[in-house]
Amino acid sequence: MSDIPKYLWHHLAEEDVFEALKSNHHEGLSAQEVEERLSLFGENTISSQSPVSPVTRFLLQFHNPLIYILLVATTVTFFLQEYVDSGVIFGVVMINAIIGYLQEAKAEEAINSLKKMMSSSARVIRDGEKTTVPATQLVPGDIVQLASGDKVPADMRLFKNRDLQVDESALTGESVAAQKKRAALEKDTVLADRVNMAFAGTLVTYGSGMGVVSATGDDTETGKIAHMISETVSLDTPLTQKIHAFSRILLYVIMGLAAVTFVVGLMHGHDWVETFMAAVALAVAAIPEGLPAVITITLAIGVRRMAIRNAIVRKLPAVETLGSTTIICSDKTGTLTENQMTVQKVFAGDQEYYLTGSGYNPEGKVSKTDDEPLKELPEGLRTCLLAGLINNDSELIEEEGNWKVRGDPTEGALIASALKAKLDKNALFKDCKRLDAIPFESDRQYMATLHKYDDSNNVIVLKGSLERTLIRCRNAQDQNGNLIELDRHKVTEMADKFAAKGLRVLCFAIQKVPADEETFDRFRHEENAEQLTFVGLQAMMDPPRKEAIGAVETCQKAGIAVKMITGDHALTAQAIAQQIGIKTLDRDGEERRVLTGRELSEMSDHEILKAVETVSVFARVAPEQKLKLVTALQAKKHVVAMTGDGVNDAPALKKADIGVAMGIAGTEVAKEAADMVLTDDNFATIEGAVEEGRNVFDNLVKFITWILPTNLGQGMVIMVAVLLGTTLPVEPVQALWLNMTTAVFLGLMLAFEPREPGIMMRMPREPDSPILNTEIIVRIFSVSTLLLIGAFGLFQWALIQGENEEVARTLAVTLFVVVQSLFLFNCRSLTVSLFQTPAFSNLWVWGGVGAMLLAQLAFIYTPLMNLLFKSAPLGLYHWGIMLAYGLVVLVLVEIEKGIWRAHKAKQSKHQESG
Repeated sequence: MSDIPKYLWHHLAEEDVFEALKSNHHEGLSAQEVEERLSLFGENTISSQSPVSPVTRFLLQFHNPLIYILLVATTVTFFLQEYVDSGVIFGVVMINAIIGYLQEAKAEEAINSLKKMMSSSARVIRDGEKTTVPATQLVPGDIVQLASGDKVPADMRLFKNRDLQVDESALTGESVAAQKKRAALEKDTVLADRVNMAFAGTLVTYGSGMGVVSATGDDTETGKIAHMISETVSLDTPLTQKIHAFSRILLYVIMGLAAVTFVVGLMHGHDWVETFMAAVALAVAAIPEGLPAVITITLAIGVRRMAIRNAIVRKLPAVETLGSTTIICSDKTGTLTENQMTVQKVFAGDQEYYLTGSGYNPEGKVSKTDDEPLKELPEGLRTCLLAGLINNDSELIEEEGNWKVRGDPTEGALIASALKAKLDKNALFKDCKRLDAIPFESDRQYMATLHKYDDSNNVIVLKGSLERTLIRCRNAQDQNGNLIELDRHKVTEMADKFAAKGLRVLCFAIQKVPADEETFDRFRHEENAEQLTFVGLQAMMDPPRKEAIGAVETCQKAGIAVKMITGDHALTAQAIAQQIGIKTLDRDGEERRVLTGRELSEMSDHEILKAVETVSVFARVAPEQKLKLVTALQAKKHVVAMTGDGVNDAPALKKADIGVAMGIAGTEVAKEAADMVLTDDNFATIEGAVEEGRNVFDNLVKFITWILPTNLGQGMVIMVAVLLGTTLPVEPVQALWLNMTTAVFLGLMLAFEPREPGIMMRMPREPDSPILNTEIIVRIFSVSTLLLIGAFGLFQWALIQGENEEVARTLAVTLFVVVQSLFLFNCRSLTVSLFQTPAFSNLWVWGGVGAMLLAQLAFIYTPLMNLLFKSAPLGLYHWGIMLAYGLVVLVLVEIEKGIWRAHKAKQSKHQESG
């Protein structure tokens, strides 16, 4: 056999499947066939990518325009024989590289995690004998047995099925276990609806079955996801894109100014060596050596703050990315919802009831709709809840304060609903001992159990779909447990009402039989056998997280669109979206339609690009379609955050600008593909992360606004000196002192600035917008010009006063320090007045100014520093002049901020009136 054709296995008839796979459902494969196929298809494992070596990963930390600038500065200062300065700058480069390496050193382990999802062993039939083999040795055509508790070892087409139910939530997003069938399906059936297939890595929760392996390893649905993850290109974050662009512009400007300085100096007849050194001094002065380090440290501070708020960031730039997010694409199951089925409505005794609480926690109240909790349980309601409790093969367990279901999620919800009504499970199980059972089968659509009732009677309890259960009923119970006429129309209406809200409805009925009837031998299975008494409906759903409702509202107020992308059914997805508050109405108030995976598969790329802007809820979506939706939104220039917890979310998590995985319920695959992991699985944590991300970006802009006037001012001072043919007011080594000390002691303190009021009330930044807007650019040039005037003027004044060059240069350098120290307070808010900003909300600023003052005093007054940096002591009146000039700059900046505020207020008023 040379190859096995690629078929749509769910679409073929069973006999065609066996023929295509050249297998036999009685004998299985022979040992020789297994050996041949193993050599042809390889082991049933998922291929791994070659990992990036630690050395390569470390070297990639230097692949950044800003780092190039620092390396140029290192080289230049080395050739200037300023070895200490060269070493300091190179030290900054190394610190940046080490921090980045440590943050990203954890290898991408998504594919390895997918490997772990494969079952360790499998029960197969080979050569007509039942045997157990390692799952890695499975090949297409193998006959595999499945039973409750098994992890499916490979993709397979089912040909035997006894009440088989499989939890596929990690793969499809479906919150309820899939009930498997054997019949062939339509060719275009989406992955989540392929009920005649079992997929690798999913979990059998109930029943048993047999299947023939159709795909192994990389060819399984799980393997395809692994392939998508490996092929998905992780995009640069908006911050890294903007910093790269900003750094390139800065590099060109600095090199251009240095070149102009050199050419103009030669045109003035200056010595070329002296002119070249002046150009080098300009370049060194204008390079913001502290910028990469401060950016890294600011992001690291954001990481620490997010960790306190239950968000673990795996990649530094991801901190800021959430702040620039325009759309959050969220999975439903386990992210916006509890991932625990919960009974919310009960219809019993001709009365509707409401149950509080969520998940499997048995704490909650039972009440008539919109009424106070019931003080006494009506007999009709008690019978309905009792039916759900004893017609049940599952159990609830409490582990570390969390309630979980052992068995079927639907049955777990029924147990919880009965316990909320204070039914005594242990006593009832003892009194209502089970005698016999008819397991659930998809063809019958019901499960029946037979129990002891009293000395005269036993009781049959039937649980199933409305259609298959109601047709078997002849009467009903009222609130007091008395028999009444069955109103089929009202029951059907009530079930439709529940279903319209996205609730899954189960119907319950009972029949008393003589005490000697202890088996189902006399039970009539015909649909027209009207022998039962209808006792009620229980309607359940995987409920939305309460905290997610507020988080979605806050995000939408902040201008961030929230879209639900789920593998669950359309009706359920729409109901959850409405409950959570995801905007499902268009501008005209019309309900936006839910787009399904089948509809997406029939749409062109152009149609998808149009749909992603208008549709808020996508249901029955396959993993590759999630990836396509994220890609389409990015093509529309959106910054996309994708949240999820399942294997099916992993490719989209990696492709998104920021992937956010759930830490508790999330699969390892999702966590490794994500940029950030929420340790509390709380969608509301994303709101805090967005807030923190916006604050990180604000603080970075504040730092850039603060640092650039220092570099630009120094460059302008040196350029003007060359143009005028005068002595340089700032030596290269002094420029390095200024750049490094002020960045660390002053600029870095802005990273600790708290969030400004209203940070979540403003719209997201436009993805294409530059880091610095017009207002900030004007401020940078204004302050740079003031620094030029002050430093150059003070230098020339000192020389006129008869001071030596060392004193004059020390004055110029110290003026930069004084002005930048005061300008730091201006930069604590780029829009709000300094006098309206709480003075002590950031004590780090005061500490930084104090540290900078001590460092500058050492620079001026200690002999060693005088020798190293060619500085000299200053008099008290020098300090008075510099402080006065600094205060003038501070006031002028505040006046400029006021002018901009007035201009914006006028624009806003004009827009409102227009």
